[in-house]
Amino acid sequence: MSAQLIDGTAIAAQIRRETAEAVEKLKKEHGIVPGLATVLVGENPASKAYVGSKQRACEELGMVSIGRKLEEDASQEEVEEVVGALNADPNVHGILVQLPLPRHLDEEKILGMVSLEKDVDGFHPVNIGRLSMKGREPLFVPCTPAGCVELLVRSGVEIKGKEAVVLGRSNIVGLPVAMLLLHRDATITICHSRTQDLPATCRQADILIAAVGRAEMVKADWVKPGAAVIDVGINQVWRDHPADREYTSAVSGKTFKAHRGDESDKGGRRKVGEYCPECDMAWLNDEDRPAGCGECGEGLVSLFRKYELVGDVDFNEVKEVAGYITPVPGGVGPMTIAMLMHNTYRGSVHSIK
Repeated sequence: MSAQLIDGTAIAAQIRRETAEAVEKLKKEHGIVPGLATVLVGENPASKAYVGSKQRACEELGMVSIGRKLEEDASQEEVEEVVGALNADPNVHGILVQLPLPRHLDEEKILGMVSLEKDVDGFHPVNIGRLSMKGREPLFVPCTPAGCVELLVRSGVEIKGKEAVVLGRSNIVGLPVAMLLLHRDATITICHSRTQDLPATCRQADILIAAVGRAEMVKADWVKPGAAVIDVGINQVWRDHPADREYTSAVSGKTFKAHRGDESDKGGRRKVGEYCPECDMAWLNDEDRPAGCGECGEGLVSLFRKYELVGDVDFNEVKEVAGYITPVPGGVGPMTIAMLMHNTYRGSVHSIK
């Protein structure tokens, strides 16, 4: 019997509706509109997409979105000045500095500048410190770990007294989610690269949180029958396509698989290079066009490869063993922004006190 699917998209939508209702009530009773400020440095496409999705979520929930965009070569002082101004702005209740920052910037110092009262990412040392202490409550909890626990709670998974194994010890997910489960009276094991007999350790878990960043690492024989499995991983894996053929780059000599753009649908594909039919030469995206290829009459053909987003769990295997499981995509991912919106609302409530 297959596991019960934990639908992160549906649960996130429920949380967003609840937050939107709370925001509307806050406006009516106190005249306060929650405001989330995003700081984006540079042109990283993924970062721009993430910031855009957060800004759209604010608008949908009746919040104010405040964007601060800086050039790739912005100085440490310029970024710090922007964060400082947002700290001082009473209309801003949450500040999110989009990572990664360009390498020349001191990421830790910039993140440390964000006011504790506006740290909606939940990574301020004081918030993390309170999360790690018995009997203390942080102002904000990191969004992805909070989303993981919310998925369990809203799916009716019992946490109290259960064995929970966290696969991964990152500051962003592994350690905070372990602390959250501990606060709910689970018994915690945190696994990492030095853990001996990793599959056996994972098999002890009533609740398994996979956050290690390795595609489909967790197999069916790692999972205790009936366990709840939360898959935090998002990994891109290449898949073969019937139209794939081998090309050799005229620039680097590398051999790569790809197919022409008109030989597959647009879903789940990524441009990997170009091909000139007239010159019969190909090259990869990160390489310059070879000198022998001019402005040819036929034009250039885009070359693509198919890909699939998968988690750290081999979903098709594990769903036959687990009691509950999150899919990728559509599991933990939608919860992160939902919890960020909830944190921003909480920040605006905190500003009243």
